[in-house]
Amino acid sequence: MGLFDKKFCDVCGGKIGFLGNKKLEDGNLCRDCAKKLSPWFSERRHSTLAEIKEQLAYREKNKTAVAAFHTTRTMGTGGTRLLLDEDARKFMVSSSNDPEEENPDVLDFSQVTGCSTDVQEGRTELKRQGPDGKEVSYSPPRYRYTYDFYIVINVNTPYFDEIRFRLNQNSVEVYSESHGIFIKGSGEGPSSPEYQQYIRQGEEIRQALTKVREKVREEAAAAAAPKTAVTCPWCGATTTPDASGKCEYCGGAIKG
Repeated sequence: MGLFDKKFCDVCGGKIGFLGNKKLEDGNLCRDCAKKLSPWFSERRHSTLAEIKEQLAYREKNKTAVAAFHTTRTMGTGGTRLLLDEDARKFMVSSSNDPEEENPDVLDFSQVTGCSTDVQEGRTELKRQGPDGKEVSYSPPRYRYTYDFYIVINVNTPYFDEIRFRLNQNSVEVYSESHGIFIKGSGEGPSSPEYQQYIRQGEEIRQALTKVREKVREEAAAAAAPKTAVTCPWCGATTTPDASGKCEYCGGAIKG
């Protein structure tokens, strides 16, 4: 097939416009179908048609999970936020006021394998105009630093293993003169309120996901552990306590 030959999407059968082809290992994908894939998925070029169809089926099923999602807690103040459904033990990351339209991936807390904050720093030297009209460096040099704060959630899914989103909408600007760092008009640099605000947000998100993940896994391990027969202090029967720790015969609470 030549570069300018007509191509058709191997998923929906639609005609693919010029420069609109999203290549797969063994086929072609149109832009509309590609948009339905998870936003955290990055291996499209190295995926087979069968794998893409499998993911699209999962993404279609995910719409039901989004509709059933009941947000009990929202974390993050930027354009992208972490939404928790603590009752169902699920979470999703959304950048839309209409999640059902966006269809963000709904994941279980138990799928979290780690969480961290990644602070990205950029540096630009500030210069002044010299006597000849050319820009020259200050002495000592002065710099403008910009900071962006990202949350990285490591997850266990068949389609992606990392969710990464930015906490701040606008970069935090920091200026440096000599050995001191300060945000213009706002005190010390990294110790400034704005900088520390995002550091705290990242830590709050990390702790929330980590603690919930550990609790879910502890409960799963306890449920899977072999149950030991004990003597009920209420009725004297030899019993294996049920999931709520009660005697299977009289219903009395058994202290484990």
